[in-house]
Amino acid sequence: MAGGVLNRLWLGFFLTAAVAALVRWLVGGDAGVFAAVVGALFDMADLSVKVMLLLFGTLTLWLGFLRIAEQAGLVDGLARLLGPLFARLMPEVPRGHPAIGLITLNFAANALGLDNAATPIGLRAMRELQTLNPSADTASNAQILFLVLNASSLTLLPVTVFMYRAQAGAHDPTLVFLPILLATSASTLTGFLSVAFMQKLRLRDPVVLAWLGGAALLLGGFIALLASMTAAALASLSGLLGNLLLFGAIVAFVSVGAYRKVPLFESFIDGAKQGFEVARDLLPYLIAMLCAVGVLRASGALDFVLDGIRWLVLHAGLDARFVDALPTALVKPFSGSAARAMLIETMHHSGVDSFPALLAATVQGSTETTFFVVAVYYGAVGIRRVRHTIGCALLADLAGVLASIGVCYWFFG
Repeated sequence: MAGGVLNRLWLGFFLTAAVAALVRWLVGGDAGVFAAVVGALFDMADLSVKVMLLLFGTLTLWLGFLRIAEQAGLVDGLARLLGPLFARLMPEVPRGHPAIGLITLNFAANALGLDNAATPIGLRAMRELQTLNPSADTASNAQILFLVLNASSLTLLPVTVFMYRAQAGAHDPTLVFLPILLATSASTLTGFLSVAFMQKLRLRDPVVLAWLGGAALLLGGFIALLASMTAAALASLSGLLGNLLLFGAIVAFVSVGAYRKVPLFESFIDGAKQGFEVARDLLPYLIAMLCAVGVLRASGALDFVLDGIRWLVLHAGLDARFVDALPTALVKPFSGSAARAMLIETMHHSGVDSFPALLAATVQGSTETTFFVVAVYYGAVGIRRVRHTIGCALLADLAGVLASIGVCYWFFG
């Protein structure tokens, strides 16, 4: 039953698009909708190739450096440090397994908004987890927890959102910093708890409570520190911290590798070859998912959903300002570029510091492109049966959207 989730979802995208397109043609008289749907198919196929070409470079680069870090013992050291925690959250992963260190590096890169490093590291971690998977085409519990946390978008420094607001002429581009942190924390917590419920993880274990409590204190302290900074200082720190840590990690990998007599160039080439293989295998999965998403968008199905929500909110006599920001929320699980376009359009139409624009920016920073992440991470290891992955990930997205609405009414309402 669970094995057919992705199949049913993919079929549902096309059937929903077909129904929406027929309604637009027969009721709305829009005969051009079918041309738009067919055009979206070819556009998404073309986009898939472009995304894959971009991944070729980033995967080859970062998996080369990661191979040096592995041979230098850095990944194993990180795995030993976090072994007690992961032994409880991912009991099927042996203590000291390289996947643990890679998962930790991936989470750190995601938290700092370093997408160009986080994805290659995450794909390498997924391949390591796949070596422990008893069923080659079915997601394991450890893979599901890892992917859902990836799709929950825990980002401490949402640099890209600041950049979009600055480009739109915002007086204070970092105005949404705290709302995004609060909303993305709700998203990540919901994703984690939903997976813990499905997998019956023992969260009351003293080791788990100690690690989670310590992480919460560190996160709270970091948020308090950043909240006390001026907008200019925060924007400066965002760019400096990310780039400094990124280059610092590379220097650390190479330096420790040289100290431990690792053949640096040969190790880099060996890891880079793995990156080439991973990127090559992704193309069919990317085309399958992105084409289905493109058809759904072009058919107008998401517009029907938005109109229905607006009618219900107005009919209930509630404040409907948040509805103008929902296009970003509705398309974000399907397409990052579409969500970015929706955010920019909202800022242009309503004003960069209007309530809908602030809410759309908060949603953009606290949710993730769930279906793209599923296609990339599972496609890299040939997973077809995703079990409860999508349900938990979409629940995290929903929590991020609802938290964004509540927090923005609190801050800006």
